[in-house]
Amino acid sequence: MSVSQTAFHSALLDASQDVPGGLSDGLGQPAGSRFAVYRNNVAVSLTEALEQSFPAIAKLLGPDNFKGLAGIFLRKHPPDTPIMMHYGAAFPDFLAGFEGLSHIGYLPDVAQLEQALRTSYHAADADPIAADALQAVDPDRLGELRFDLAPALRLVRSPWPIHQIWAYNLEPGAPKPTGGAQNVLILRPEFDPQMTPVSDGCAAFITALQRRTTLAEANDLAVAEGGDFDLSHGLGLLLSGQAITRITFGDAP
Repeated sequence: MSVSQTAFHSALLDASQDVPGGLSDGLGQPAGSRFAVYRNNVAVSLTEALEQSFPAIAKLLGPDNFKGLAGIFLRKHPPDTPIMMHYGAAFPDFLAGFEGLSHIGYLPDVAQLEQALRTSYHAADADPIAADALQAVDPDRLGELRFDLAPALRLVRSPWPIHQIWAYNLEPGAPKPTGGAQNVLILRPEFDPQMTPVSDGCAAFITALQRRTTLAEANDLAVAEGGDFDLSHGLGLLLSGQAITRITFGDAP
């Protein structure tokens, strides 16, 4: 008797299910115990992958709670690629919809921050513009510029102090979170992503540039959202983080 892939897959990720009938080991005997060992190894491997990808969430929940939650997640969201670095992309949304954790409102956003760190780390490389490239632009035309930004750039906006929560759980000596909303810009000037909390105005500025609005339009949107926005500071963050990869004028492709 053959075993369907669906039945095998379902039983592999759910220890409460019986071993599928029709499986045999190398000696032609029922593969009950061997399948159980294999199933356990898969669950352990996926749980470890989640813990490595979301260390702050693991710390916040504690080992036992995280392990139990991972077991629920992996049954609902089995791997859809053999590349394990991508596993867990649905974890922030899973946390947001998990009723038993609704009292920890910041948890999904902290997970989103950790997911952004992961995707930034694995994003494609891109050569930045020269450090003095903007100095060569006619000052009267600066407002017409549009920017291409590095694939590794990420921006996470949250009503919670997500960077403070992340740091308090993972960085020795980090102070306790003081509350309030935080926007976190993630850049990767070298090999590892770097996080920088930014103002509402700066976040609006970067969001606008990601949509390839002109520099003048992005500045206006940033000032409207955060009146204390400093254009030179916003550009300085992107330039020092090697996050601007191309500049064009107006409607140029």
